[in-house]
Amino acid sequence: MAPLKRHAYDVEFKLKAVSHAVEHGNRAAAREFNINESMVRKWRKQEDDLRQVKKTTKSFRGNKARWPQLEDKLEQWVVEQRAASRSVSTVTIRMKATTLARDMNINEFRGGPSWCFRFMKRRNLSIRTRTIVSQQLPKDYQEKLVAFHAYCKNKITEKKIRPEHITNMDEVPLTFDIPVNRTVEKTGTSTVSVRTTGNENHPSL
Repeated sequence: MAPLKRHAYDVEFKLKAVSHAVEHGNRAAAREFNINESMVRKWRKQEDDLRQVKKTTKSFRGNKARWPQLEDKLEQWVVEQRAASRSVSTVTIRMKATTLARDMNINEFRGGPSWCFRFMKRRNLSIRTRTIVSQQLPKDYQEKLVAFHAYCKNKITEKKIRPEHITNMDEVPLTFDIPVNRTVEKTGTSTVSVRTTGNENHPSL
């Protein structure tokens, strides 16, 4: 049996196949463009990155950064946030990347989810579960907590709010601070800390 001949498809071809798949489905796109359905699925996952490269490009492996300076600044920002024990999510990474792109006049930057995970892979970042919750309490946190409780009670009295109009939170207590369980961190880091205000144990009412 003769070996299958491999074809090199440019980005424009891939995006046409993706558009057809979005409208008609992966299987229909595979038939229309005479390609394997698995290729359609792969290209759909790469759509955000495909739209950021030249349409005549045939080889696309997704490993090389198109804007290395932007990614350098973004990685530094992630490192600074984690050094301060602040949690970092993929959403905040994409938002920061969009801001950096705007500041650097990179108009064609999209910063979709696919790009974000490729950036993380290139920069040895991964989503990690926190191991330590670092509390940082404001000096006047007790006064603020008491003042807020008093404010709520005064408003209830001032507005003559009846007891039946007050939501009961006994079964689902709401705290002032809910620590996140996961954050983006350098792969291999043994201790993953997330800083909070320390109010996760104080109910709001």
